[in-house]
Amino acid sequence: MSKQLSRTDRTVRALTPLLWIGPAVALIAVVVLWPVVVMIQTSFKHISPDGFDLGSAGGKNYKNLFAEPALSGVLIRTAIWVVAVVVVTIAISLGLAQLFNQRFPGRRVARWALIAPWAASVMMTALIFRWALNAQSGVINVFLHDIGVLHKLGSNESDWLGRPTAAFVWMMIVAVFVSVPFTTYALLAGLQTIPHEVYEAARVDGSDHWRMYRSITLPLLRPALIVATLINVINVFNSFPIIWEMTRGGPGYETSTTTPFMFLLKQSYIGESAAISVINFGIVIVVVLLFLRMTKWREQVGACYARSRTPRS
Repeated sequence: MSKQLSRTDRTVRALTPLLWIGPAVALIAVVVLWPVVVMIQTSFKHISPDGFDLGSAGGKNYKNLFAEPALSGVLIRTAIWVVAVVVVTIAISLGLAQLFNQRFPGRRVARWALIAPWAASVMMTALIFRWALNAQSGVINVFLHDIGVLHKLGSNESDWLGRPTAAFVWMMIVAVFVSVPFTTYALLAGLQTIPHEVYEAARVDGSDHWRMYRSITLPLLRPALIVATLINVINVFNSFPIIWEMTRGGPGYETSTTTPFMFLLKQSYIGESAAISVINFGIVIVVVLLFLRMTKWREQVGACYARSRTPRS
């Protein structure tokens, strides 16, 4: 009886964690995994523009997708979009996190102000920038006109969102603007976990500020930097509201990345849209796995945990 009871106790103990993780697992299965399965199935079907399932299409959707003339340009722009926005965001956020980690008058107000671009709706931020960049009455053009720059640029150059290259640059600026707050706070949290004793010991050894930053701050900040970079890569890669609200991905597909391109295809070619959705999903998974492998994140997290468990003298 005691053996049977102990076996029952072991079973209950083994199943108890399911009470806590069960809802999360169910949510992931319903919200993430099931849509992925449906998306993959749809990519092999012939779906009419009205949404009717007309049967299997085999690999025709993928064949038609790779035959799209605009696809190569969309993929190149997506790579430029992700790399440029993430790199600039991390660079700016490193500086801001270092600044906000110092004590200065008004630091709390400055921290609160930094939250605003992140707390506001991304769609509303994109709309505000679109209005500000209006060729006739936008505040940016009014300012450039008042200081005399607009006369030198000419009327054609003032239509920022009407020219693909200028529009794409401005959209990247907006993407950085809305990404910096979260990234700064993520890095700031990492900075605040670094013990002050480490810096004091380095000063005693005669290290200057730059050497301490390279040898102490950046290595110890790496776990937070990895998390911030990963989240930014995923968010920026899947970014839709900024591009859609500012240019609708146009003219044509000249300011589209893969996400707006997928939405535009969906209006007429649902199967192709599902196919590029599958490719998008695969690219994100591959990029994340490669990034984690290159940064050896387990070792970094393990080292960070070991440091946190080491008793301070």
